Amino acid sequence: MEITEIVVYPVSEDKLRAYVTLTFDNCFVVRDLKVIKAAKGYFVAMPSKKRKDGVIRDVAHPLNQEMRDYIETSVLEKYQEVLNQHGLEEQIERRPVQAA
Repeated sequence: MEITEIVVYPVSEDKLRAYVTLTFDNCFVVRDLKVIKAAKGYFVAMPSKKRKDGVIRDVAHPLNQEMRDYIETSVLEKYQEVLNQHGLEEQIERRPVQAA
């Protein structure tokens, strides 16, 4: 599975830096990923939904670390590119991957 398009929609909220839409293999779209700025760096949060019982669950997410890394690296690179296009000097560093 290959990411064939990444669209970044920058926002300026507390920790939320952008919404992202991913297209896989020119035939499957996942919307509402989020670029989050945390104390130890940036990460990508998967789209989620709050259930009636109050629990927040991912709507879509990678099933292994390799795919998660591929998505996060690709999205953060595109986010950095968008910032550069808008003349913003912020350097994006991915937060350290936590051991499972």
